[in-house]
Amino acid sequence: MNQRTRIKICGLTREADVDAAVEAGADAVGLVFYDKSPRVVTLTRAAELARRLPPFVTPVGLFVNANDADIAAACALIPQLLLQFHGDETPAQCVRAARPFLRAARITPGFDLLDFATRFAHAQAILLDAHVEGYGGGGKVFDWSLVQSAVPLPLVLSGGLHAGNVIHGIRALRPWAVDVSSGVESAKGVKDAKAIRRFCDAVRQADACSAASTV
Repeated sequence: MNQRTRIKICGLTREADVDAAVEAGADAVGLVFYDKSPRVVTLTRAAELARRLPPFVTPVGLFVNANDADIAAACALIPQLLLQFHGDETPAQCVRAARPFLRAARITPGFDLLDFATRFAHAQAILLDAHVEGYGGGGKVFDWSLVQSAVPLPLVLSGGLHAGNVIHGIRALRPWAVDVSSGVESAKGVKDAKAIRRFCDAVRQADACSAASTV
């Protein structure tokens, strides 16, 4: 069965970038609550940006080893927030928030993705990212051939994506969704509306090619 690859634009800090993501057809936008990220936003600022979203475009909050109180505060202020855990959170910590969540997996040779997905079985999806120093996305592409085992959860492909490589990534892994941040920026935390449009168009091109190949 053919599917439409969902699109998440992450690390938004400005109203213009939120509007550009929505206009280009993004399904979700990412708001970073990790204070060591150049794309970090305050909770108040995140709520302002989230209020610009129309129905069916999901705000996603990226957390790294955050405490329960901070996560609860974000959920209270942004009721539709989907959580994305990028740190050392255990399955119990992720579930404790009592909200739908994504769990990031940092892919390296020998990483047991099937075991990871089994342990985080309550996640809505596993987000695949490159292993970098520190936490959060590093804008690096990992070796997609390392993802070989069938995983019983939807996969979100992340890590160094841009309009020039996302088609290949979709063909290689057939993910449920793709997630881009630095690949659509003119500077850290500043998105480029044309780059966002090119990225979304490339995703649609990959889907169209996939559909045509199965006819």
